[in-house]
Amino acid sequence: MKVTITGGKGGTGKSTVATNIALLLAENYRTVLADADVECPNDYILLNASLQDEREVLLFKPRFVYSKCIKCGLCKRNCSESAIVMFPEGFPFLLPNLCSGCRTCQIVCPVDGAIEDDFRLVGHTYRTEIEKNLVLITGMLKEGEERSYPTVVEVRRRAQKEEADVYLFDTMPGTGNHVAVAVEDSKVVIAVTEPTPLGIHDLEMILKLLKKLEIKGWVVVNRSDMASVNHRPVVERYGAEIIAEIPQSEEVLKSYVKGTPLVRKYPNSEIAGIFRDIVKRIEEVM
Repeated sequence: MKVTITGGKGGTGKSTVATNIALLLAENYRTVLADADVECPNDYILLNASLQDEREVLLFKPRFVYSKCIKCGLCKRNCSESAIVMFPEGFPFLLPNLCSGCRTCQIVCPVDGAIEDDFRLVGHTYRTEIEKNLVLITGMLKEGEERSYPTVVEVRRRAQKEEADVYLFDTMPGTGNHVAVAVEDSKVVIAVTEPTPLGIHDLEMILKLLKKLEIKGWVVVNRSDMASVNHRPVVERYGAEIIAEIPQSEEVLKSYVKGTPLVRKYPNSEIAGIFRDIVKRIEEVM
């Protein structure tokens, strides 16, 4: 079963929810937690773990063989990213940071061997054994790299190679293709939000995406006592359900400072009880 933790905006606490739920699930199930927030992965920090078993994420880029090039310009004209420009002499030149690795240039080239395979490093994935029943797969984008999608895809592939009862995905903020590929095939998606106007705005964006993908949506309102903004009209409009409201808590802050997840440091606390209730809801749909 695949469950995804997401949220329209960053900073809502989705990684806190994801890591604590993962630890609770691992008490009874073989669990894989995939940190697909590749621009700012922090699940390993919240779990007080180190990154291990590094693998490179490589993206295709064309290498032009000028001795075979006939200067037809098809590669440039068919590049949707405008990543290819032409020298005055008529030869193509690649702007690598704009290239999406789609291979269109190679496909349309009429000369066999005029465009060869080359690759550039865009990120890394890591595999860390957290405890007996919990494996963490982490994706990390290369510094300065703009394209997160290929690294998110590799996180998903590597996570799904693991044998598990539950696959728990922690996504990037937003609703772009880097989030859509992470939530795809989920049994349920838990959107973590906060009671602010921006929180509601971005929650509506993610619920709209889930409705389009026909995926069941649950909502967790974090820091629920911070303000009195009403999420229910938006949640009901998209057929989702608020399954938990987490108040602000000093125990959460202390668990951050100590580097120990809340369900381990304060297992009998009110917040830990809320996380256990979320896990029970997950078990009901397994």
